[in-house]
Amino acid sequence: MGINSPSDIAANIQIGPTDSGMVRIFVEADGGIELPMDFDPEEADEIAEELRAAAEAARAIGSKPKKR
Repeated sequence: MGINSPSDIAANIQIGPTDSGMVRIFVEADGGIELPMDFDPEEADEIAEELRAAAEAARAIGSKPKKR
């Protein structure tokens, strides 16, 4: 499965600091799947930059006129 592959899997995401000074992204999906991912603050900043860049690229794609 890749970025452009559709999926019917539903999931919840939580993001926050841990008591050990890490940033945790916690994903909980259907079927009881739990995926905690911990990052140091610098890695979290890099992820935030990648998210912003992806959002900007998605806006650019969404604003292009549709081909017929």
